[in-house]
Amino acid sequence: MVKPARKAYLCIVKIRNMLKLTDRHPGREECSKNLLPVKDALYVLSGKWKLPIIVALKFDHKRFKELHREIEGITAKMLSKELKELEMNDLVKRTVYDTMPVSVEYELTEYGKTLDNVIFALRDWGLQHRKRIAAKK
Repeated sequence: MVKPARKAYLCIVKIRNMLKLTDRHPGREECSKNLLPVKDALYVLSGKWKLPIIVALKFDHKRFKELHREIEGITAKMLSKELKELEMNDLVKRTVYDTMPVSVEYELTEYGKTLDNVIFALRDWGLQHRKRIAAKK
């Protein structure tokens, strides 16, 4: 025979399991499983220049020289490298026009535009962080 207190405890455990409450501490496997997509995102967006390039392309397509002028401090070699990586990850589309001289334009893909919420969230967090640090001084 199960004591009433034990019965109530078992009932709560069953309800928690049914509802999948998130107030429990995640195990190592679950932690790794949730960390992997974050690592993937950071790998794709890492570095000093990728987000500024994405933001520069947010509203319109641009030629290489336009991007180079707009993103202060980036070298042409670095811009070229970063654009290739963004293109490889389907975030940027490169279009070559058969003109003399050849012109190349870059624009965000539809997939690249899905980063809008991430960029806005980073901006909002950055503003809060800046205020917090400024308040400490």
